[in-house]
Amino acid sequence: MTISADTVRFDDHTMWVDLADGRTVGVPLAWFPRLLSATPEQRLKFRISPTGRGLHWDEIDEDISVPSLLEGRGDMTKPSPKAA
Repeated sequence: MTISADTVRFDDHTMWVDLADGRTVGVPLAWFPRLLSATPEQRLKFRISPTGRGLHWDEIDEDISVPSLLEGRGDMTKPSPKAA
């Protein structure tokens, strides 16, 4: 089964992704610093990939995969701090 996005919406602190299977995933904007610092207008300038498995914002150079949202992963461009 392919998991795909139908729509994306935002409130002040959360990105909401409605999936084709009827589920809705909410993730904190804090997980994605580019989205967090973007204006509300920039956040709305996204496109869903033809497969529905990716979200892209040209203006802020952000790419998010739907499967990674379901796995609870945020921005993976910076390494996580390592435990001592």
